[in-house]
Amino acid sequence: MNGRRTAVLTIVSGRHDHLRGQLLGLARSRRPPAWHVVAAMGDPGIREVLDSVPAAEGTRRVVLDVPVAADGELPLAAARNAAAGTATALGADLLVLLDVDCVPAAGLVAAYEDAADRVVHGPGGVPGPRLFCGPVAYLPPDVRVHEHADLDRLPGAAAPHPARPVPEPGEVVRASESQWWLFWSLSFAVTAADWTSFGGFCEEFRGYGGEDTDVAATVREAGGALFWVGGAEAFHQHHPTRNPPVQHVAAILRNGAVFHRRWGWWPMTGWLEQFRAAGLVDYDAATRSWTAATPREVPAPLAAGPSTAARSTAS
Repeated sequence: MNGRRTAVLTIVSGRHDHLRGQLLGLARSRRPPAWHVVAAMGDPGIREVLDSVPAAEGTRRVVLDVPVAADGELPLAAARNAAAGTATALGADLLVLLDVDCVPAAGLVAAYEDAADRVVHGPGGVPGPRLFCGPVAYLPPDVRVHEHADLDRLPGAAAPHPARPVPEPGEVVRASESQWWLFWSLSFAVTAADWTSFGGFCEEFRGYGGEDTDVAATVREAGGALFWVGGAEAFHQHHPTRNPPVQHVAAILRNGAVFHRRWGWWPMTGWLEQFRAAGLVDYDAATRSWTAATPREVPAPLAAGPSTAARSTAS
């Protein structure tokens, strides 16, 4: 691939400063993508952000407006699918999905293209569908990307996520069976043909949680493969969060139930167990289901008699 038929896909709602950081990173790509497709979820201000940062020469930007339901839950799966459908219709043959918080290293696009070439078209090519994941490092709060000069600070500012493999640049390592559930959508690539073959993200998932593991399960069930790609680094810009993500309890329960119905087991059990310890959810072993905890009545305190001081005064 020569970079002219690769599309980077980004879904976004808010996080305008983070989007500017990503745009600055993409503009410095050694091998810029042909398209940057941005799916704006209920956010009409995205076009103004894009206008504030010039694109790399040869990169065409496309903005999609994706509506948000009345309950406010972001349609993450549907937005990714809309961006992928648009990119494929434009002629893209490699899709690079990049979370809005992620700033790509200069070699990210090229590393994904080279990995796909090697695995898909090289000697002894691996049959699809295939997912390619590069390492993501989390930046500390004091490292921000406001201008091109800030990009030079990123490589030494944070280490990659400790739970995920980090191959050397140029290495492409096939994931082991136990590593399937380490797949995430922060940064990954897939050929347009493979995306079409497994159907993209299941749009029954809305809001936070579960849709990434569902993709991994879908590709694994189809006999596909997951690869760790050295050199496809991305840098995750800091934003406030909570651990466990108690603000997303309802979405995690809802999406977890969708996943359980589709695959017969519950994802995100680490978070669910923490929620249970906090009294937020309950688990029914008979039905193997997690539900929101039933509010428990707190007994009213016993009526207290007059204090010792009051009794002393009365006597």
